[in-house]
Amino acid sequence: MRLVCSDFCVDVRLMQLNGRWLASADTPAGPSLGAAWFPLDALQAALEPFDGAVDELLAAVPPDLAWR
Repeated sequence: MRLVCSDFCVDVRLMQLNGRWLASADTPAGPSLGAAWFPLDALQAALEPFDGAVDELLAAVPPDLAWR
């Protein structure tokens, strides 16, 4: 999926594996990965390189995935 903020957009992937969620975000330096028990937490970890825009990017997550 593509998460959009006011300055740019980020392509991310999210999947569940063995009860945990894995997220991957494309960054200029290559992929960034995150893993957690909940999808939003995994996405937050994968988006860490976008420090100042993480909250704005997470606001673009579809409502059916935005639970913890």
